Amino acid sequence: MYWEKDLETLPREELYELQKQRLQKTIQNAMRTPFYRRLFTREGINPEKIKTPEDLRYIPFTTKEDLRQGFPFDFLAVPLEEIVRLHSSSGTTGTPTVIYHTKDDLDRWTNQVARCLYMVGVRKNDIFQNMMSYGLFTGGLGMHYGAERIGALTIPIGAGNSKRQIWFLKHFKSTVIHIIPSYALLLSTIIRGEGLDPRRDFNLRIILLGAEPHSEETRRRIEDIYGAKAYNSYGLSEMNGPGGAFECLYQNGMHIWEDYYIVEIVNPDTLEPCPPGEPGEIVLTTIFRDATPILRYRTRDVAALIDEPCPCGRTHRRITRIQGRTDDMFIFRGVNIFPMQVEKVLMNIPEVGTNYRIVLERKEYEDTMRVEVEIKPEFFFGDLQKLERLRERIADELRAEILVTPEVVLVEPGSLPTQEGKAQRVFDFRRL
Repeated sequence: MYWEKDLETLPREELYELQKQRLQKTIQNAMRTPFYRRLFTREGINPEKIKTPEDLRYIPFTTKEDLRQGFPFDFLAVPLEEIVRLHSSSGTTGTPTVIYHTKDDLDRWTNQVARCLYMVGVRKNDIFQNMMSYGLFTGGLGMHYGAERIGALTIPIGAGNSKRQIWFLKHFKSTVIHIIPSYALLLSTIIRGEGLDPRRDFNLRIILLGAEPHSEETRRRIEDIYGAKAYNSYGLSEMNGPGGAFECLYQNGMHIWEDYYIVEIVNPDTLEPCPPGEPGEIVLTTIFRDATPILRYRTRDVAALIDEPCPCGRTHRRITRIQGRTDDMFIFRGVNIFPMQVEKVLMNIPEVGTNYRIVLERKEYEDTMRVEVEIKPEFFFGDLQKLERLRERIADELRAEILVTPEVVLVEPGSLPTQEGKAQRVFDFRRL
């Protein structure tokens, strides 16, 4: 059940002491970086007074823009000859964010991921098919080395090429996959197009979902399609990558590994701390990484902290599933809307297929919102009156969730654009 029982079940007071020790070492390390030396001098911060997690409040937040402006070496705390790997953000425009790793950093990260995988039941006798991109993106290599650390047979197939994915799933009887949620839905339609059944014709028992936020309704749909348990995970390249937080078998929030990070949840507008249970922006501080220490990093991801003990026995606190990103939120007629709210409604309606998109436009000085929804074949090609009632039902349920009424357009299955990577759900043409 536990990969490192002593650390995973460490009493809270002992975990706090461990955080203090590692934080003080991290502060010393951060002072070796040009960025934090300048920051502490400019703000008049005495690094020797940062001794506890509570003392972090005296340090300004670090942002993605700071990392970009510090490209390439302003956040590097060790000599370059000690670096064995770097990873970079997946953005295609502008200066990338770069995170460096020593050999010890990679070993710790691998162990962190192995802890996550073991927690949800991955074992030495599993066959792990990794459908994430390899390279500068952290999702592929991060999970790969964690699975190998456990001893599972690991297939580094990478992203895309759906027919090849299906061939490997069938012939090697893969039991565990790591996959983007939207691609899991897309792949299921391709599997059926090949005359196969996602539940009956494969050997899957564990699905690891990552790389994009998704709703509980999407998770349940994926589990139903494949007949396997699907576990939510959280990570970002600035904090190593996958393995930052992971669900346990109870699927009641993601344990965030507090021996690796100090977590804060803040109001994104006021930047004041949010109480447990109140959603806010996740802010993370690395406390177990040598090459690239980062203090109080604003992730832009929105979640709430869960303080209650978990039945699994792990003492590391949990965060809720990611509700969206502060920079993904769009405003429509004065209402703040996260794409996840739309997904939550759609994936809970049995007649809805696996794809949808939100189109925002400006017509005659007025903003419009259109939600285009693919409908399953057995419902789309049928009674037109029933189809109209379904459209009205979707519009009503969306209005109840997002407080505005979008135009709902029901479309033929397979008619909306798809991609084998992260799904683009929002098309905002109002500023073009």
